[in-house]
Formats: sequence, C-alpha cells, structure tokens
Amino acid sequence: MAAMVTRFGVVIPPAGPWAAQSAAYRWAEDVGYDVAYSFDHLTHATVRGEWLADGFLPLAAAATSTSRIELGTLVASATLRSPVSLARLAITLQDLSGGRAVLGLGAGSPACAGADRGARPSPAEMFTRYADVVSGYQAVLRGDQEWQGSALSFTGVETAPRPDGVADPFLVLAAHGPRALRLAVEHGDGWNTYGGPSSTRLEPGQYWALVGQQVARVDELCERAGRDPRSLRRSVLLGFGAVRPTADVTSYAEAAERATELGFDELVVYAPDAPAGMGSDPHVHEEALGRLR
Repeated sequence: MAAMVTRFGVVIPPAGPWAAQSAAYRWAEDVGYDVAYSFDHLTHATVRGEWLADGFLPLAAAATSTSRIELGTLVASATLRSPVSLARLAITLQDLSGGRAVLGLGAGSPACAGADRGARPSPAEMFTRYADVVSGYQAVLRGDQEWQGSALSFTGVETAPRPDGVADPFLVLAAHGPRALRLAVEHGDGWNTYGGPSSTRLEPGQYWALVGQQVARVDELCERAGRDPRSLRRSVLLGFGAVRPTADVTSYAEAAERATELGFDELVVYAPDAPAGMGSDPHVHEEALGRLR
C-alpha cells in the first residue's frame, strides 16, 4: 500500500567530522529524501562526549554538494537565536541553496540556555522568547527597521531583508502544547511535532493517541483562526521514543500509514548514523522509500 504522506525527511545530526556529515547529505539526496534537516543545540544528551557542530553551517556546506534536496533546521533554537541574526542565517541559506531552505524553528532546550549564558529559563520564559523570535523574525523579513516584543527587540536595522530575487524560506514551527500550537497556526507555513518531551516514554499506541490529540487541536485552532487546515503543512518526527520507523521496512511503512491516517504531509526519521541508539541500516531507508513512493 502506498502511503499518502507526500514528503519524507531525514535528520542528519551535526555531530562528528564534516566529512561524514557531507557523505550523509549526498546519500540522503541519492536515496530520494525530499529534505535533510540539521538541529541547533550547543549541548545535548544524545551526543555527550562527541563533537557537535553549529546547526546552520553544515547546511550551508551541503548546499554546495547537493542540487535537489531541501535543506533545513529541525529545529533552530529560539533559546539561542535572536530575530535579526536568525533572519540573516535563514536568508543566507536560502540564497546559497538556490531556494531550497526550510527554517524549522522551536523554543529550544533549557540546557542550551545554560551552556550559552548560564541561564535556566522557565517554560513560560522560553515560550515568551519563542513567540518573540517568531514575530521578530517576520518583522525583519517585512523590512522593519525596529521592532519591540515582550522580551526581545531590535532597532536601527538599515540593511535589506534579503537579496533581490530570493524568496523567504518555508517556515515550520515546532509545537506540542496549546500556546505553541496556536503560534504555529497563526504564524507558520508548516507545523512539526515529535510528540513533546513526555512522549518519549510512551508505548506506540499511546504515542499515536497523543499525536492525534495534537492534530485535533491544530484543526480546531485553524477553524477558530479562519485558516484552511490544509494550508498548514504537517510534519511528524519519529525515532526519539518507542516508535522507531527505521528498525525495518515494515515498521517504516506502518509509521507512514499511521502518519497518513492522522493527516500528516511529511514523515521525518533519523539518519543511519544518528547517535544514542537512533541509528539504523541505510538499506532500510532505501527499500522503504522505494516502496512508499
């Protein structure tokens, strides 16, 4: 049975030397993935003791060694990024890649706030910053020279928001809770979920039920906002918890079917060399994509 999911993505963690990451991006394009994602952390439990590169620079380098595959963050961290610098990174990647950039953006990790500046923000503080970064980023792209949010602001921006002829990257907002889901509906081109922190401890049936509740909430919020639910691209990232699509081809196909049933457009998995037990046999990816296309 062919899955109705229309897009398949793969996360290539920015861990280890660039030579290995470069090969992974070329592999992802060759086997037929639609998009390859990096993530944006300063520290993370899954790569303890390993080298972790910047989230954006490998994407820029991959833009020079690939030609078709989209390149994006899943996700850029609002904990680490500010509106003007984030816009500069995203538009630069869009320009370098010839329009293939996807900006996935999320609240980020409190651990990264600690690594960056010794802070331990509360969930409320992290959401406030996340909402500000989204709003401020969009203000930069409008060409605003100054902007004031709840906790962040900028002023004196005299440069152009983008080079001539360069379109804005597709904006995917990560969301699991009520406030972030509303943010995604109101500001995103797309929405991504991995279920949320608590989902990693759930059994597969419980996990899909939780994600189904999030889908229902997104539909409700779209209706309240007067937005066509089909205008919000929906993406689910699998592999961090009990649902492991890349364990074998059957698991991959089953995950694609479940994602389809819930109305997701995009299924994202982790690359074969992903750390912390999330790795897999590359042939599983190749065969699964061959069957599901």
